[in-house]
Amino acid sequence: MNSATSTTPQNYTWSIKGLLFFAGLTILAGCATQPAAAPKAIYESGLNTIRLEGDPDSSVNSHPATLTATEIGTLLRNVRVWERRNAIHRLFSGDADRTRAFRDEEIVLLAPHLAKGLAQATPAQRVRFRLSHATDQGEEETTAGWLSVRGNILVLALSEVHDRHSPGPDISKYDRQMPNVPERSAAFDAAFEPEEYLAKVSSGGRLFAPDQQEELHIRYREALAALPVYPGLEQGRQLRP
Repeated sequence: MNSATSTTPQNYTWSIKGLLFFAGLTILAGCATQPAAAPKAIYESGLNTIRLEGDPDSSVNSHPATLTATEIGTLLRNVRVWERRNAIHRLFSGDADRTRAFRDEEIVLLAPHLAKGLAQATPAQRVRFRLSHATDQGEEETTAGWLSVRGNILVLALSEVHDRHSPGPDISKYDRQMPNVPERSAAFDAAFEPEEYLAKVSSGGRLFAPDQQEELHIRYREALAALPVYPGLEQGRQLRP
């Protein structure tokens, strides 16, 4: 018998151990690469959605977080946005007027569901919202962003604020005489007022894309202790002027 081709029981034992070892590694790798949980709906009505989603910065979230609808409404009511203008535009037109990022009816809709979302969120999640409706001119107006709590900081990110666009593909805006200059920049700036409670503002977006994201880091506990409260949100009533 050719001893070079013989197999001993010990060889079988090591072969089986090796197979089991690699099978275990494969199972562990599969567990480690499982996809993130699908977003969880908190509220859906028409084009309006509020949901929990995974947060890339989850290591710093303090979720679940307890804020009442009235507290969230008070904070949202003090967020301001304005058109972003370059130096030449400001020279001829001045600074853009600041307006409220959220109307009263939007706060009444958002605040209770955002409060519910923060109360249900895990540290790995944040609360995303999108409000959208048709205007009298047949356009779609959208406000969108997300919310999270990190210690004594409430992070509010805005990607759209009352943006108006066609509900379908609209190529008419590109059918103009040269030079093809946009009629109005969609970029905006955002702030929280009073700004003494604004810890940081950061701007972001995808490279070479019109996307924008303004992140407001608000010292919300200090702000709520000083700002006037607008009651009635838990009952769904309108805010007072």
